[in-house]
Amino acid sequence: MADRIDDDEDEARWPVAAARAADAKQADEVVVLDVGAVLAITGHFVIASASNTRLVRTIAEDIEATLAEAGGPRPRRIEGLDDLRWVLMDYGDFVVHVFLDEARRYYELERLWSDVARLDWGAGQLTDGV
Repeated sequence: MADRIDDDEDEARWPVAAARAADAKQADEVVVLDVGAVLAITGHFVIASASNTRLVRTIAEDIEATLAEAGGPRPRRIEGLDDLRWVLMDYGDFVVHVFLDEARRYYELERLWSDVARLDWGAGQLTDGV
């Protein structure tokens, strides 16, 4: 059992770092969803939003820079930098979504994934689904 907890914490290291980087840049409503049990292509979603496109870009850029400086992974691809309504950063093991506030309300990813656990990224612990 202890090995599973250690594996969970190690697997969540970079999504947690991404969430903290987003929060440091004043992102709104930062959440980390543990989607690995129901989605085979990735383990976590990091979701954040901002009130304007300039801040969306700043958050996405800072997440990428923070992870790189810490020796973390680089994104396999980044989409959405043209219109900055929804920037998707695919890191393979996790995906970061940085939304413009109105786009986040429209797509409601948290509602779509409401049955998965959320990671309390401030403490690094998994919590029950919302």
